[in-house]
Amino acid sequence: MKRVAILISGGGSNMVKLVQDMVGDHPARAVLVASNDPAAKGLARAAEMGVAVASVDHRGFGKDRVAFEAALLEPILAAKPDILCLAGFMRVLTPAFVRRFEGRMLNIHPSLLPKYPGLHTHARALAAGDAEAGCTVHEVTAVLDDGPILGQARVPVLPGDDEAALAARVLVQEHRLYPAVLRRYAAGLHERLDL
Repeated sequence: MKRVAILISGGGSNMVKLVQDMVGDHPARAVLVASNDPAAKGLARAAEMGVAVASVDHRGFGKDRVAFEAALLEPILAAKPDILCLAGFMRVLTPAFVRRFEGRMLNIHPSLLPKYPGLHTHARALAAGDAEAGCTVHEVTAVLDDGPILGQARVPVLPGDDEAALAARVLVQEHRLYPAVLRRYAAGLHERLDL
């Protein structure tokens, strides 16, 4: 049984879907949900589902990312995860942190990578006049949103879409894609999945 730690920054809707899926014959279980924001609503949601939680407020570290990550590593390493999932974790991790979990850290990103790494993905897709948008689960590397793609799900961009409408439709697919990819990944299957 693989042990999974999940990092969040907000409400944790993707985290909830991951935890809900890790039951029965699933090859993994959530052992920790951690956040850089002690007020993140997802921490309470995780605790309600019986998952251990931890928070390290990044604001107390100023621009010292190394010190923040050292503090964040304490509860993560104590949980002994086999896989680390970023699920709406809004901090850019240093190369040293990423190397520690290389080959076993996943992220979900709300675009069809390699298009639109970083922020404001839906606005950028709309501004470009794209016919479709979507989400990507990928392995995390030291380069932002650039690791090997493990899965993608696509949605059409509809006439009259604004950022909120497109984001809501993409989020539905995120909630399908991330659990499906994690289930396969935890079982040792790293082939790309397209939904």
